[in-house]
Amino acid sequence: MREESLRFLGELLSAPSPSGYEQPAQRVFREYIAPFAQVTSDVLGNVIGFIPGAGEDRPKVMLVGHSDEIGFLVRFIDEDGFIYFGAIGGVDPQVTQGRRVAVHTRNGVVPGVIGRKPIHLIEAKDRETVPKLEAQFIDVGAASKAEAEQLVRIGDPVTFTECFERLYGDRVTSRGFDDKAGSFVVAEVLRLIAASDRKLPIDLYGVSSVQEEVGLRGGKTSAYSINPDLGICVEVDFSTDQPDLDKKSAGDVRLGKGPILPRGANINPALFELLADTAEQEKISVQFTGLPRATGTDANVMQISRSGVATALVKIPLRYMHTPVEVLSLSDLENAVELIMKALYRITDRNVFVPS
Repeated sequence: MREESLRFLGELLSAPSPSGYEQPAQRVFREYIAPFAQVTSDVLGNVIGFIPGAGEDRPKVMLVGHSDEIGFLVRFIDEDGFIYFGAIGGVDPQVTQGRRVAVHTRNGVVPGVIGRKPIHLIEAKDRETVPKLEAQFIDVGAASKAEAEQLVRIGDPVTFTECFERLYGDRVTSRGFDDKAGSFVVAEVLRLIAASDRKLPIDLYGVSSVQEEVGLRGGKTSAYSINPDLGICVEVDFSTDQPDLDKKSAGDVRLGKGPILPRGANINPALFELLADTAEQEKISVQFTGLPRATGTDANVMQISRSGVATALVKIPLRYMHTPVEVLSLSDLENAVELIMKALYRITDRNVFVPS
């Protein structure tokens, strides 16, 4: 991966963006795509990059990845200055205790830790029990409620502190790959399309959406406003090449073997075939999964926007989803970018995607 793209990925992941508080990450995305796309934002905070195509009666294609990550929200401060919080998105209480966190306030970051009773003081019968999130608390070092209230306010967002780090080979780890990996792919497709000598036969809208983790909200409103003919959602999916996952239910998916092309009710058959054929002809490695129901992604709300949109998913294999140490392969990101870019040049007639 080129150095500038890797730097952008690291900056995007480092920027805090719990659902409803995405603007630090959206500013990174907006600044990156501004040199090569017409950029707008909406009242929810979605950022949209537009590249017009050439020719008459061009199909409109929406490419989307969401910028929001899971996190926490300050809900209560007790008399001793300990902070109680709620989850933003699907947070696993088994991975929270003993973690460093950052409270994002109007005056900057306040560091803290999620406390945990020492194992010496936990009854043997309780050691296998995971405390509920509402019973967990953040310690920012304050000695009283008054001290804590000078630092944080009710409603301040909180994130884990883990950021982008290289592992062996092309494997990388960070919090927030779900789904800043998708926003990254959208930005890179826009960059490469803008740099190409070939004009697209479509009008391309690249969206970094918001509030996906709390109800697919940004994907819904941006699809309504763009009113695309086709939509491709870039998401992450479970990589099942870790020891404790069942391939029979989640599919055989591995890091470094290429992006995933799902099939199922949420996927337009003709758009799926276009992506699969492009991968075969361009010799881009891909993997396949089956999704028998509507997906919990922006592809779901895109598909049923207005009178309907032909949708597809391109997913990045990801280990340890919704933890602070998500892991993926950089080559899967690069292959997703190449696959989508090559496929966009093959879209000419919107009527091809109407089932017959």
